Amino acid sequence: MSTDYTALRPVGTDDYVAISRLIHRYADAVVHRRGDLWGSCWAADAVWDLGRGRLVEGREAITALWYSAMKGMASVVQTVQNGEAWAAAEDPDQAHPQRAVGRWYISERFRRSDGTPGILLAHYDDQYVKRDGAWLLAGRILQPHYMGAPDLTGEFTNSHDALVARGVPADA
Repeated sequence: MSTDYTALRPVGTDDYVAISRLIHRYADAVVHRRGDLWGSCWAADAVWDLGRGRLVEGREAITALWYSAMKGMASVVQTVQNGEAWAAAEDPDQAHPQRAVGRWYISERFRRSDGTPGILLAHYDDQYVKRDGAWLLAGRILQPHYMGAPDLTGEFTNSHDALVARGVPADA
């Protein structure tokens, strides 16, 4: 997904703080292995795209996949680096949006159940929806930049050529 965020208006401060809290609650639930809390971050009709054909629809299916994936992890520490949120272009009320999009950078340090350590450096391209006054994830697309050994000897996926191949207008 390549969104031209320059054409969108940032959400207001209150919405930004609420979305930021949502994203940090999500990461905290990963670290503490709290599927109930993690699942509460998603809208009932949400979509989670982990890439390589791993597309899951609906909070129930998304949460079931998360529990299955966490069985393969002895431990995970996910941290949120930085991010932004913009009123969705199709939202008719730009002053008080009910839909927004965002991008948040994350890192994970993990140890798989077999003892293998690793690092994930990535960002999520997000869609949010406000329901009953609370922001929820309506869609999340994982965009990995590196996943591999902690010594960073693996391949990075955000080289100029790799970004252009994904449709990202890299100009440097």
